[in-house]
Amino acid sequence: MNTRKIGIIMNGVTGRMGANQHLVRSLLAIRRQGGLPLGPEEVLMPEVILVGRNAARLALLAKANQLEYYSTDLDACLSDPAYSIYFDAQVTDLRVDAVRRAIRAGKHIYCEKPTATNARDALGLYQEAEKAGVKHGVVQDKLWLPGLMKLRYLRDSGFFGRILSVRGEFGYWVFDGKQQPCQRPSWNYRREEGGSLILDMFAHWRYIIHDLFGGIKAVSAVGATHIPERVDEQGRAFACTADDAAYATFELENKVLVHFNSSWCVRVRRDDLLTLHVDGTLGSAVAGLRRCWVQPDAATPRPVWNPDEESPIDYFSGWQEVPNNRNYENAFKAQWELFLRHVAIDAPYRWNLLEGAKGVQLAEVALQSWSERRWMEIPPLA
Repeated sequence: MNTRKIGIIMNGVTGRMGANQHLVRSLLAIRRQGGLPLGPEEVLMPEVILVGRNAARLALLAKANQLEYYSTDLDACLSDPAYSIYFDAQVTDLRVDAVRRAIRAGKHIYCEKPTATNARDALGLYQEAEKAGVKHGVVQDKLWLPGLMKLRYLRDSGFFGRILSVRGEFGYWVFDGKQQPCQRPSWNYRREEGGSLILDMFAHWRYIIHDLFGGIKAVSAVGATHIPERVDEQGRAFACTADDAAYATFELENKVLVHFNSSWCVRVRRDDLLTLHVDGTLGSAVAGLRRCWVQPDAATPRPVWNPDEESPIDYFSGWQEVPNNRNYENAFKAQWELFLRHVAIDAPYRWNLLEGAKGVQLAEVALQSWSERRWMEIPPLA
């Protein structure tokens, strides 16, 4: 068996998501399984170097995962020919400069989203990567979650008939730090540091809606800063300048309507932190991150409106869970494997920096819709 090594610069993975999902559960998991098969006689083995601004945190992460190499000198890493891929999971407002430097160094690019704080910069990264001839991809992890993969199966098998509408509910209660610590970093609530629920989450909603239900034609959105003051990691109170909730309706090119409530100020009483309710002419489905329930037309009850009596119908019992008829990989790992094959053997891969730019554009247009209090068409991204 031939083992081919591929070097990856991982910048900004000392945070929870970067360390857990991208490093431990993706690249190190690939190493633990003996590499990524490229064919019957060849595997690809990731070789990782950690990069960041805090040497002490990098050292702790490296030691915890038995990694030999880490550095605070990004330019030195970019100049090293042993590393052909640059991965970026930094805070959003640091991403454009670092990715641009990596492109100019001739590295293939894989990065978190949003890829920039504005569509112009996000599109610029795509154009620069194309001009440089490097391969590029953007994390769109939720497409490989079991619940959403089950929705795709239902759609492709014709279960829904004609899809009519989709209702998305996302979010949970993020404590303000005064009585209990926040579960999210404080920069998320500072617009001047790249914080914004709309900027963060609409990049997700764009690829989910586009890949599962159709292209987005127009959006009407209203945001809010429900919690005006929070306490940061050092125990200091600060004024929140970024939105922490958004309520949006998307009109798709195929006439499907999608409504999405997104909030870090909501207490959860639903099946999961993210749920998608899809109604079609032949059946409906409700999917969370991992589970999915269906109700076909033939099993749909006939409610009668009577607020003066308890309903005789148990509205939860009439749903059947879609079984796990296959093994589901970690969603981040699944996409990493696709991108690594794209770099190594030119396997097809379509979730590139242009797709990332379209996510940023949707957030930008939604923010404009909120500001101008009107529906906004999604223009072509030139």
